[in-house]
Amino acid sequence: MPPVDRFVPRFAAEPPQELLPYGRWADRLKAEFLAACARIDDGDDDEDLGETTGEISWYPDRTWNGRTYIPASIRTTENYELYGYVSYLPATEKGEEPSGFFSTADYTAEIAEANPDWQLDLCEEVIGGWRGEEGNVAAMTLVWGRPLVDRGAVVVAELADLPVDQCVVQEGRFTLIAPDAYRKDYLDIRLFDDRGTELACESLYEDDEEEAGEA
Repeated sequence: MPPVDRFVPRFAAEPPQELLPYGRWADRLKAEFLAACARIDDGDDDEDLGETTGEISWYPDRTWNGRTYIPASIRTTENYELYGYVSYLPATEKGEEPSGFFSTADYTAEIAEANPDWQLDLCEEVIGGWRGEEGNVAAMTLVWGRPLVDRGAVVVAELADLPVDQCVVQEGRFTLIAPDAYRKDYLDIRLFDDRGTELACESLYEDDEEEAGEA
């Protein structure tokens, strides 16, 4: 095979290893995530985020660079969405417990119900970097969300038309870990049905690109 044009890490994260959290494990993660929600700084806007309401939505686990990441989201009584993740060091031996828990959360008023043109509801967070050719650095990015169109089966992350990660949709949710913002290329998130037909595509930077074009 000839040399590839984009020398980047592909499928660097482990695929999901567990079912979505439930039982006592879900309770442990819930405590971590809600603690992160309580630490959210809403800046100088004096916005009332309200209280969390309903159940936490958990997304498939992904493990990269020795840590497991489980994204989460929950709504508030003021119609905000709190989103983030819980990460930890997985047990390496039988009988051990996960350790080194870390959680983070943020909020948004941009929710799917207010955006009927959305096909994918996405969140993302940079969790590390990867040094590539000529000093270029890729932002290793955790992406999670849910399809807003029917029949979605697999979600693929593409960088410059190169698939760099994928995840089977579990209970209407997915999680990816992929290199982004590398050599002026940015991730596209594509949704496929079980026959390989593309159903939707969203860029993580579509709004930024539109603003740059208008400028």
